[in-house]
Amino acid sequence: MKPLMAALLLALVAVPAMAADGVNTAFVENHAPHPFNVRDLVMMDRVSDPQLSPDGRYAAFGLRSTDYAANKGVNAVYVLDLAQGGKPVKVVDRGSSARWSADGRSLYFLAPAKGVTQLWQLDLAGVNGLNLTAHAAPVQVSHTPLDINFYKLSPDGKAVLLSYEVFTDCATLACTEQRIEARASDKASGTLYTKLFVRHWNAWANGRRNQLFAARFDGHGQLPAEPTLLTRGIDGDVPSKPDGDDSEFAFAPDGQSAYFDVRIAGTSEPWSTNFDVYRVPVDGSAAAKNLTAGNKAWDGYPVPSPDGRTLYYLAMKTPGFEADRFAIMALDLATGAKREVDPRWDRSPGSLSISADGKTLYATADDEGQHPLFAIRVANGEVSRLSGDGTVAGYSLAAGKLLLTRDDLQHPADLYTLDVNGGDLQQVTHFNAQDLKNAQMGDVTFFRFPGWHDQSVQGYVVKPAGYQRGKTYPVAFIIHGGPQGAMSNGWSYRWNPQTYAGQGFAVVTVNFHGSTGYGQAFTDSISGDWGGKPLVDLQRGWQAALSKFPFLDGNRACALGASYGGYMVYWMAGVWNKPWKCFVDHDGVFDTRAMYYDTDELWFEEKENGGTPWQHPLNYEKFNPVNHVGDWRVPMLVVHSGDDFRIPITQGLGAFTALQRRGIPSEFLTFPDETHFVLKPHNSVQWHDTVNAWLKRWTAKGEPATPSK
Repeated sequence: MKPLMAALLLALVAVPAMAADGVNTAFVENHAPHPFNVRDLVMMDRVSDPQLSPDGRYAAFGLRSTDYAANKGVNAVYVLDLAQGGKPVKVVDRGSSARWSADGRSLYFLAPAKGVTQLWQLDLAGVNGLNLTAHAAPVQVSHTPLDINFYKLSPDGKAVLLSYEVFTDCATLACTEQRIEARASDKASGTLYTKLFVRHWNAWANGRRNQLFAARFDGHGQLPAEPTLLTRGIDGDVPSKPDGDDSEFAFAPDGQSAYFDVRIAGTSEPWSTNFDVYRVPVDGSAAAKNLTAGNKAWDGYPVPSPDGRTLYYLAMKTPGFEADRFAIMALDLATGAKREVDPRWDRSPGSLSISADGKTLYATADDEGQHPLFAIRVANGEVSRLSGDGTVAGYSLAAGKLLLTRDDLQHPADLYTLDVNGGDLQQVTHFNAQDLKNAQMGDVTFFRFPGWHDQSVQGYVVKPAGYQRGKTYPVAFIIHGGPQGAMSNGWSYRWNPQTYAGQGFAVVTVNFHGSTGYGQAFTDSISGDWGGKPLVDLQRGWQAALSKFPFLDGNRACALGASYGGYMVYWMAGVWNKPWKCFVDHDGVFDTRAMYYDTDELWFEEKENGGTPWQHPLNYEKFNPVNHVGDWRVPMLVVHSGDDFRIPITQGLGAFTALQRRGIPSEFLTFPDETHFVLKPHNSVQWHDTVNAWLKRWTAKGEPATPSK
């Protein structure tokens, strides 16, 4: 092929995205009516972590605002009196992870003290309820040399479980602190590793493990300087890295023991998903006991029954598979007998909790493009959907009431209440209301079509902001990652369809075979077939969307994807490129064989490809995009970040090399300080501006046809 537009290519030259693409990352507030854009997105207040007081009257929650000048988010704690209504009151300026005391008269939270994250208590007690405006100053209750990562209060409020990252051969927290300081002052910078993980997601291994500790409050509400280590001898992280949290450990109702889940590391950690649930006395008098050793797949997220007789937890059945269905299990703690609570429910639940009477479990799950809250009857496994459409990202339960965060494709999260016996959701906060009023968004329509083997597949279309009947619009065809994930009815601060709708694009998505929320067989079907069934679904979904929605301009469309979606963009570039004016690939897999040796979580690669590449080399080559570079022809923007260890940057660099060498119009955007996700406010704006400029360049009316092969 003769190289095309060679003079326009930026070979071997690093050019900042602002200069190369003419984009502008400056922030200018716009309070007049306007199409929704990334600057609206990054400045929105983010509601999270709802916590209902024991009497059900007060809602505590976290709120993340954006300090754009400082290029970071700022976390605060708010409380709302649900009985009185009105506006929530900020009670903590800088803090997170607020939890109610057992008597409901104070809040505990995490915040820094002299640069170290500590536990604090805020007394809110008033004469007629809580005093949210003239309360006492918060009091620091922990005084340890290391950051507290996560914590959980005992049911009686007299003790707390704490997670610290420590060297497991250290007898004290101070020992870990001293070794960290010694390492920092060492002029030799090398690190010797003897096993994987060498690095994981976005961090190099530092020799430390998250470990679980317990401590009791003294008569003055203070914690001892040295808590009791509960996970001695456990070569694993509690909670797990990189994204574990306090849902991975719990107190027994009597406060005398604790439960936690952990994957014993050894040398097999990168290719194992064998988490187990343990029980340990909180006084440290005995070693932890494995309660689920018989299952070699994932067991986790323990929730004891209120009477302490039963332990509920989530369990997968397939070893080495991170996207297997989680079943709700019940373990009789006296006899050791186990049973599955929900064998007839073909969904994979998470965020498990239990009612005060022990008769009902609550969990969220992906379900037909939604992510609602469900109630599961313990006695018979009967499942009821509670919250309707949209996404429930967090919830808590007290006094027969549910407090939850809910969002959807047109609304970021706010707080809602719901009676456990049914009824309608009641919205109780209205953050971002004025911004939403001023920012015009696109309407959303879900649709179905016959996909692979004519099986029903779901997708959705978002109209451009300011849509006018009779006009046609360019299209952003977004392919989700995972691959065991979904483009669902939820708000996102990364791949948000409304940012494209605000730029004048219609958006089309397809939840192809492999997506979650449509039954486990549908999810399982992608393994070993990355470029097969999903591609058929995408092709048929594209044709179905064009036939159903006449405002889509099929001659001005670009395909975009991240992670697995990025893999699919590379795959489509070689095997299905004719419809597209351009591609955008974010952190995608370019060479499936090299990916195995470069990545961190080997269990994923081995499950998806049926084993290792030396055992099954053809499996890694069957759908390998690198083998089809000779058929690439469509202009492509490649985005890949330096701290992405899940799909290392060499994958993006390899693709850009191929594009440049082939003479295909292409650009490469990299963020040295971002991971698998672009999270910093300024970087997010730059990402969106660069992507939007690329889409507009190639879908503009009158743009020359995509170069032929």
